[in-house]
Formats: sequence, structure tokens, C-alpha cells
Amino acid sequence: MTLARPVYKGRFLLITRRCTQREFLLRPDDETNNAFTYLLAEAAQRFGVVIVLSQMMSNHHHTALYDPEGRYVELLEHFHKFVAKSQNALRGRWENLWSTGEPSVVELVTREAVMNELVYVATNPVKDGLVEKVHHWPGPKFTAALMSGKPMRARRPDHFFRDDGPMPAEVELVLQLPDHFEGRDEFLAELRRRIADVENACAAERQATGRRVIGRRGVLRQSWRASPTSREPRRELRPRVAAGNRWMRIAALQRNKQWLAEYQEARKRWMAGDPCEFPYGTYWLARFAQVRVKPPPEAN
Repeated sequence: MTLARPVYKGRFLLITRRCTQREFLLRPDDETNNAFTYLLAEAAQRFGVVIVLSQMMSNHHHTALYDPEGRYVELLEHFHKFVAKSQNALRGRWENLWSTGEPSVVELVTREAVMNELVYVATNPVKDGLVEKVHHWPGPKFTAALMSGKPMRARRPDHFFRDDGPMPAEVELVLQLPDHFEGRDEFLAELRRRIADVENACAAERQATGRRVIGRRGVLRQSWRASPTSREPRRELRPRVAAGNRWMRIAALQRNKQWLAEYQEARKRWMAGDPCEFPYGTYWLARFAQVRVKPPPEAN
């Protein structure tokens, strides 16, 4: 069992989840690209979450989002469930699609952390030696959509959903920073520059080493049953906070530590039948056991 974590409103988060055995079960193709975009858009609309940027790689995805109402847990449950069901129907599979490990959820505390992780998400296929430029990646064009502000449209996947079902026939996904985010144009201009810097640095490294990228056609030719030949790192740290500023990161970690201590004490009292209030940010017990939760600090 993993440690409990607080779920707060109004947070930037980076979500990462891998496919089982690192298999290329999300290898890009027209149906997979459409289904992933459709299900992400539908989940975002259903739970009121702002999708900032996503990258669907062949065996994992990275998705940066802003969670105004503290509902990202519901979004992940819904989105990951339907991606698995849809892809299994498309591939003719029956087993689990996702790795049994829990998704990585990293809180992005500062503006700098948001920038750093968006660069990471956008340039993932370039840094992995798959393509030379971000826009060459044959998956959904999420980065271009964020930069242009144009909505992405996706149709209901007909390989899984029925025509007379409750899911909409078509959805739009607008990748964006939240409305209150200051200096959005300048931020996106810097993001564009930093993506180009990574592309140029990777090109210089390839020129120096003689390595070549797999290329768009090579990616599309890969079997979805295949997996990387490289060894996957094991037993590494799983960060929960990214800040870009050391002291902001320390403050966030201390806040989470204090929250966990208060949560564990409240849970001990609740299990003993004593009256108690759980700290603000308690999610699972509040949703499923209707425990009492303190109001947010600003409401005190």
C-alpha cells in the first residue's frame, strides 16, 4: 500500500503511466491517436480538468494538467480504464494494458517547474532518439495544438463504443494554460524556444556520436507487441513534487509531511471510533467513507 497523499484544488500536476511490460500497446496509428485524444478530451470535460499538454508515446503517456476542483483522481480512473478497454478491443487483447504500478503523479509547485515539465513532455520523442523534431512524432499533435490554441477534434472510437451509447459522437480538446495564468503568451513563446533548444542539442549530439533516429516510418513499422530492448531502471525514487526552486520544493515536501502526520493521527482516532476531523486534502475517505474534513486554510 502506498502512502496517502493530499488532493488539493488548483494544482498543476504531471501524470505518467506505462504500459504493461513496456510493450508498444499505444504505438501511434490513426485509430489509437483518435481514441487517446477522444478519451482524454471526454474525461477532461467530464471532470472539469484543464489539459495543458500531453504526449502519447508508444508504451506510456505523459500528461500535464491543471486541476481546479481536485478531481484528477476521478479523471485518471475514468481515462485509464477506457483507454485500456478501447485499446484491448482494437488490438484483440484481453489482459491488462497498463503496468500494475500506480501512475506517477508529480505536483508542479512553481511556474518554472511547469515550464520544465512541459519541455520534458513535448521533447520526449526527440530525447529518446525516435524523431528529429517534435512535430515529426506520429502520435497526436498535442504540442502544436497548445502553441496554436486550435481545438483538436476526435470522433467516438467505433471499434469500441456503440452508436446509440451515452458517449458523444465527437469531442473537442483545447490544450491551454488556465485562464488565471499570467503572461501566457510570453510563457508559450519561451516554451517554443526551449523546445527548439532541446531539438538543436539532440541534433548536435547525434552529429558528434553518429547515432541516428528511428524516424517516423520506423516508429510506425514497429509491432505493438514489441518492447524496448533497453533495460528498465528499477527501484528508483518516485518524486511527488517538482519546484525548480530548492526552497519551494523543501516547503512543499514539509507541507506534505505535516499533512501525512495529521492524516495518520486522524485515521488512528477514526479507526478507534473517536470523533476527529481529517486534514484538508483528504480524498478517498472523504469520498467513500464520508469522514469529516477540515475546510481549506483560506476559509478559516
